[in-house]
Amino acid sequence: MYVLSGDWSIISSPSPKPYPHKPPKCSNCAPLFMKTTAVLVRHHGIYVWGDSWISAKTQAECYHYLFDAAAIKHHHLGLDWSTPDHGPIQNVKGFSSINSVIKRVATKAGTVDSNFKLQPYPRCVVLDIEGTTTPISFVTDVLFPYARDNVGRHLSATYDSAETQDDIKLLRSQVEDDLKQGVLGAVPIPSEDAGKEKVIASLVANVEAMIKADRKITALKQLQGHIWRTGFENNELEGVVFDDVPEALEKWHALGIKVYIYSSGSRLAQRLIFGNTNYGDLRKYLSGFFDTAVGYKRETRSYVEITESLGVDKPSDILFVTDVYQEATAAKAAGLEVVISIRSGNGPLPENHGFKTINSFLEI
Repeated sequence: MYVLSGDWSIISSPSPKPYPHKPPKCSNCAPLFMKTTAVLVRHHGIYVWGDSWISAKTQAECYHYLFDAAAIKHHHLGLDWSTPDHGPIQNVKGFSSINSVIKRVATKAGTVDSNFKLQPYPRCVVLDIEGTTTPISFVTDVLFPYARDNVGRHLSATYDSAETQDDIKLLRSQVEDDLKQGVLGAVPIPSEDAGKEKVIASLVANVEAMIKADRKITALKQLQGHIWRTGFENNELEGVVFDDVPEALEKWHALGIKVYIYSSGSRLAQRLIFGNTNYGDLRKYLSGFFDTAVGYKRETRSYVEITESLGVDKPSDILFVTDVYQEATAAKAAGLEVVISIRSGNGPLPENHGFKTINSFLEI
């Protein structure tokens, strides 16, 4: 760093590095900095800026850099950069004049923390849904009851379709395994020869038991997604997200951060929820969806698979946000950065869990 006095003479300069490094020199834009700095910070006596590697390409870039740096320097000194006389900062509830500068200084490389240090942004953000982007009550009190109440009607109306026959095949396989393991609520599904009504009745009984037990299995989630699709198409369902979610998604999208969803719900169900929310279609901010096909959410291997799918240089390039401690632990074991979402209605966390927590995505 170069330190210059009020009359622009050099007080201190960086020590030269050994060959083959080039000797340091003041910025190529130094004359422009000197000219405009006199207007902004001459009364502080000295001004500091870096050597030539920071130099801007155009006059406009130089001016922006200078004004931003000067504003932050004013803030450090307790002075309000936005007023003509640079008087003491006046705290106004809900607003700080430095915020606009910080937003301008922040780049796709990172954000500025409370100590005005650059913190790197993650390359990718992976979000859980229930208890993270969306209230748990929406899933338990709206989506699950809708699927439970409409499973019979859906199967009857679509029974002969290839999609529903695939759902039934998957359910048969799951129920066979459940019966072998003695899973509570599992009942045999008769063959097609028994007739459509008997097959559907047994399917309904199994699905109701699976929903009651909150099973995180592909057979159930796939069928639920198809039932919910009908509900969204008929305007009987609307996705719900927390108020801070749309703003955060828009910000990350603008910064070039890829955002993905990882939920035990099917990818179809995920697209339905985010495509039909109380804030409109949010899918334009999302780059992809992961479900139990990639693995269960409490298994470390699932997050290894996600890391390999996203093609990042290292797992820590991914930030995973969830409300479930076991999921956070599994993701951390895979090397991901993790924060836990604290929302109204979420379950308690273990004491001394060791994870950073947030109450809003705007804290990320």
